[in-house]
Amino acid sequence: MKNVKKIAVAIVLFVAATGFVNAQSKVAHINVQQLLSEMPEMKSAQAELKKLQETYRADLESSMTELRNKVTQYQNESSAKSREENEKRALELQGFEKNIQEAEQVAVQEMQKKQQELFAPISDKAKAAIEKVAAAQGFDYVIDASPGLSLIVSKGKDLLPAVKQELGF
Repeated sequence: MKNVKKIAVAIVLFVAATGFVNAQSKVAHINVQQLLSEMPEMKSAQAELKKLQETYRADLESSMTELRNKVTQYQNESSAKSREENEKRALELQGFEKNIQEAEQVAVQEMQKKQQELFAPISDKAKAAIEKVAAAQGFDYVIDASPGLSLIVSKGKDLLPAVKQELGF
Protein backbone atom coordinates (compact mmCIF):
# COMPACT_ATOMS: atom_id res chain seq x y z
CA MET A 1 0.00 0.00 0.00
CA LYS A 2 2.87 2.35 0.77
CA ASN A 3 4.32 1.78 -2.68
CA VAL A 4 0.97 2.59 -4.29
CA LYS A 5 0.83 5.86 -2.35
CA LYS A 6 4.39 6.69 -3.33
CA ILE A 7 3.62 5.96 -6.96
CA ALA A 8 0.40 8.00 -6.78
CA VAL A 9 2.27 10.92 -5.19
CA ALA A 10 5.02 10.63 -7.82
CA ILE A 11 2.42 10.64 -10.62
CA VAL A 12 0.65 13.67 -9.12
CA LEU A 13 3.96 15.51 -8.77
CA PHE A 14 4.96 14.58 -12.32
CA VAL A 15 1.62 15.79 -13.72
CA ALA A 16 1.82 18.98 -11.65
CA ALA A 17 5.40 19.64 -12.77
CA THR A 18 4.52 18.94 -16.40
CA GLY A 19 1.51 21.23 -16.12
CA PHE A 20 3.69 23.93 -14.58
CA VAL A 21 6.23 23.68 -17.39
CA ASN A 22 3.47 23.82 -19.98
CA ALA A 23 1.86 26.76 -18.19
CA GLN A 24 5.02 28.84 -18.30
CA SER A 25 4.72 31.79 -20.61
CA LYS A 26 6.89 32.26 -23.63
CA VAL A 27 8.64 35.61 -23.63
CA ALA A 28 10.37 37.45 -26.47
CA HIS A 29 11.88 40.91 -26.77
CA ILE A 30 12.14 43.65 -29.37
CA ASN A 31 13.83 47.04 -29.49
CA VAL A 32 10.78 49.13 -30.36
CA GLN A 33 12.79 52.35 -30.72
CA GLN A 34 15.02 50.70 -33.29
CA LEU A 35 12.03 49.26 -35.14
CA LEU A 36 10.28 52.62 -35.28
CA SER A 37 13.40 54.49 -36.38
CA GLU A 38 13.96 52.03 -39.24
CA MET A 39 10.39 52.13 -40.53
CA PRO A 40 10.18 54.01 -43.87
CA GLU A 41 7.05 55.80 -42.67
CA MET A 42 8.95 57.16 -39.68
CA LYS A 43 11.70 58.54 -41.88
CA SER A 44 9.19 60.40 -44.06
CA ALA A 45 7.31 61.65 -40.97
CA GLN A 46 10.55 62.97 -39.49
CA ALA A 47 11.36 64.70 -42.79
CA GLU A 48 7.91 66.33 -42.78
CA LEU A 49 8.40 67.48 -39.18
CA LYS A 50 11.83 68.89 -40.00
CA LYS A 51 10.39 70.84 -42.92
CA LEU A 52 7.63 72.24 -40.70
CA GLN A 53 10.18 73.12 -38.02
CA GLU A 54 12.32 74.97 -40.57
CA THR A 55 9.26 76.95 -41.69
CA TYR A 56 8.49 77.99 -38.11
CA ARG A 57 12.15 78.80 -37.48
CA ALA A 58 12.33 80.99 -40.61
CA ASP A 59 9.18 82.87 -39.57
CA LEU A 60 10.50 83.44 -36.05
CA GLU A 61 13.92 84.53 -37.29
CA SER A 62 12.26 86.97 -39.67
CA SER A 63 10.25 88.42 -36.79
CA MET A 64 13.38 88.66 -34.61
CA THR A 65 15.25 90.46 -37.41
CA GLU A 66 12.36 92.89 -37.76
CA LEU A 67 12.39 93.48 -33.99
CA ARG A 68 16.17 94.11 -33.98
CA ASN A 69 15.81 96.54 -36.88
CA LYS A 70 13.07 98.45 -35.06
CA VAL A 71 15.14 98.57 -31.87
CA THR A 72 18.10 99.96 -33.78
CA GLN A 73 15.91 102.46 -35.63
CA TYR A 74 14.20 103.63 -32.46
CA GLN A 75 17.52 103.95 -30.62
CA ASN A 76 18.94 106.04 -33.45
CA GLU A 77 15.86 108.28 -33.52
CA SER A 78 15.33 108.47 -29.76
CA SER A 79 17.15 111.78 -29.30
CA ALA A 80 14.93 113.42 -31.91
CA LYS A 81 11.69 112.14 -30.35
CA SER A 82 9.81 113.30 -27.30
CA ARG A 83 9.82 111.37 -24.08
CA GLU A 84 6.21 110.33 -24.64
CA GLU A 85 6.99 109.14 -28.17
CA ASN A 86 9.96 107.10 -26.89
CA GLU A 87 7.81 105.52 -24.17
CA LYS A 88 5.17 104.70 -26.77
CA ARG A 89 7.83 103.08 -28.96
CA ALA A 90 9.20 101.11 -26.00
CA LEU A 91 5.71 99.71 -25.33
CA GLU A 92 5.37 98.91 -29.03
CA LEU A 93 8.64 96.96 -28.93
CA GLN A 94 7.56 95.10 -25.79
CA GLY A 95 4.29 94.13 -27.51
CA PHE A 96 6.17 93.00 -30.58
CA GLU A 97 8.53 90.92 -28.44
CA LYS A 98 5.56 89.39 -26.61
CA ASN A 99 3.95 88.47 -29.94
CA ILE A 100 7.15 86.71 -30.98
CA GLN A 101 7.22 84.73 -27.72
CA GLU A 102 3.58 83.73 -28.18
CA ALA A 103 4.27 82.69 -31.79
CA GLU A 104 7.17 80.59 -30.52
CA GLN A 105 4.90 78.84 -28.01
CA VAL A 106 2.27 78.21 -30.67
CA ALA A 107 4.95 76.78 -32.97
CA VAL A 108 6.09 74.36 -30.26
CA GLN A 109 2.51 73.26 -29.60
CA GLU A 110 1.81 72.82 -33.30
CA MET A 111 5.00 70.77 -33.71
CA GLN A 112 3.99 68.49 -30.84
CA LYS A 113 0.49 68.11 -32.27
CA LYS A 114 1.84 67.32 -35.74
CA GLN A 115 4.35 64.84 -34.29
CA GLN A 116 1.56 63.00 -32.47
CA GLU A 117 -0.58 63.07 -35.61
CA LEU A 118 2.22 61.60 -37.73
CA PHE A 119 3.70 59.12 -35.22
CA ALA A 120 0.49 57.59 -33.79
CA PRO A 121 -0.45 55.58 -36.90
CA ILE A 122 3.16 54.43 -37.31
CA SER A 123 3.29 53.28 -33.70
CA ASP A 124 -0.05 51.51 -34.09
CA LYS A 125 1.19 49.74 -37.23
CA ALA A 126 4.36 48.60 -35.44
CA LYS A 127 2.35 47.36 -32.45
CA ALA A 128 -0.02 45.40 -34.68
CA ALA A 129 2.92 43.77 -36.48
CA ILE A 130 4.59 42.90 -33.16
CA GLU A 131 1.35 41.35 -31.89
CA LYS A 132 0.88 39.38 -35.14
CA VAL A 133 4.42 38.00 -35.14
CA ALA A 134 4.29 37.19 -31.42
CA ALA A 135 0.99 35.33 -31.83
CA ALA A 136 2.26 33.45 -34.90
CA GLN A 137 5.37 32.36 -33.01
CA GLY A 138 3.47 31.46 -29.83
CA PHE A 139 4.77 34.20 -27.53
CA ASP A 140 2.60 35.32 -24.63
CA TYR A 141 4.66 38.39 -23.74
CA VAL A 142 6.94 40.71 -25.69
CA ILE A 143 9.22 42.97 -23.68
CA ASP A 144 10.42 46.28 -25.10
CA ALA A 145 14.21 46.06 -25.20
CA SER A 146 14.74 49.74 -26.08
CA PRO A 147 17.68 51.29 -24.20
CA GLY A 148 16.76 52.61 -20.78
CA LEU A 149 13.70 50.40 -20.27
CA SER A 150 15.34 48.01 -17.79
CA LEU A 151 15.68 44.85 -19.89
CA ILE A 152 18.66 43.24 -18.23
CA VAL A 153 18.90 39.85 -19.94
CA SER A 154 17.88 39.32 -23.55
CA LYS A 155 18.71 35.68 -24.21
CA GLY A 156 15.20 35.06 -25.46
CA LYS A 157 13.88 35.38 -28.97
CA ASP A 158 14.42 38.79 -30.63
CA LEU A 159 11.37 39.56 -32.77
CA LEU A 160 12.89 42.57 -34.56
CA PRO A 161 13.90 40.72 -37.76
CA ALA A 162 10.53 38.96 -38.03
CA VAL A 163 8.54 42.14 -37.36
CA LYS A 164 10.60 44.06 -39.93
CA GLN A 165 9.85 41.28 -42.42
CA GLU A 166 6.15 41.48 -41.51
CA LEU A 167 6.23 45.21 -42.22
CA GLY A 168 8.00 44.63 -45.51
CA PHE A 169 11.45 46.10 -44.89
